[in-house]
Amino acid sequence: MSNVLRNILAVVAGLIVGGIVNSAIVTIGPMLIPPPPGVDMTTPEGLREGMPLLEGQHFIMPFLAHALGTFAGALVACMLAASHKVSLAYLIGIVFLAGGITAATIIPAPAWFITLDLVVAYLPMAWLAVKLKGGPALATAPV
Repeated sequence: MSNVLRNILAVVAGLIVGGIVNSAIVTIGPMLIPPPPGVDMTTPEGLREGMPLLEGQHFIMPFLAHALGTFAGALVACMLAASHKVSLAYLIGIVFLAGGITAATIIPAPAWFITLDLVVAYLPMAWLAVKLKGGPALATAPV
């Protein structure tokens, strides 16, 4: 298998794994920290309407979903890539960050959560995945 094909598959696998982790945490989140009565956390419209009723604890699981999904995806991409491991891990972080920015424009969450989420849950998690994999986190050369 060529390095290019392997790298493409590493990114695809990272996006899939990251998406699965994110979705799993978002799905189990309301079971662990139930929303206030009457708040529908399953649709953007329900979130918009229920946002004033949510407390800080209700933002823990969405943050963990974003952070751990990005971390898992970046780690998988870094582990499976044939070359450019660091760059591909950061690519996963950038794709998930783009998703986070999109969500922030659709779901009117509090500014403190949007800031925390966009600053901490994406690129720092890709960096952490690279560090745990053992590569130089700021290098752009193939690892």
